[in-house]
Amino acid sequence: MTTAKYSEAPAPVPAAPAGSQIIDLAAGCFWCTEAVFQQIPGVQSVTSGYMGGTTVNPTYKEICDGNTGHAEVTRIVFDPAQLPLATLLETFWKMHDPTTLNRQGNDVGTQYRSAIFYANDEQRTIAETSKQAAAADFPRPIVTEISPTTTFYPAENYHQDYYNQNKTRNSYCAYVITPKLDKLHLKS
Repeated sequence: MTTAKYSEAPAPVPAAPAGSQIIDLAAGCFWCTEAVFQQIPGVQSVTSGYMGGTTVNPTYKEICDGNTGHAEVTRIVFDPAQLPLATLLETFWKMHDPTTLNRQGNDVGTQYRSAIFYANDEQRTIAETSKQAAAADFPRPIVTEISPTTTFYPAENYHQDYYNQNKTRNSYCAYVITPKLDKLHLKS
């Protein structure tokens, strides 16, 4: 029996409170990205989803087939007074390898590419400046895409809050996400 929490229906997109901003980030598996950003003070909500492709209302199965052009992304609603975008992006660069094209660890395909989808020119400028600053921390060139936000498609409900719901049931959580949180000194 499937509960509503684990249904195949797309999750609702949380509203952004007045004064908050939205940024869409792709850094490989959205379960990892979601788990990291849920721990950052100033982040108000994180929603896993899909962006950057051509398929309308894609499903997880379609994304995994690699033919939609979409990346797995997390839509992050944050309070810029508490967490400036440049600070949020410092965590983004540390949490994944932005020098591997269409790959993070064992996850391979364009759906796992590194990308920053910006909402306005100010975010684009901050993202580009942040990318230039982060380049000094990597031995290879950063291949992260910086592109305008396109339609955000929320992932199915069972992908939302995945780590918190499955950290004791799924070995991926134990062997991939928990060490990532520990590396970043975030609670797991």
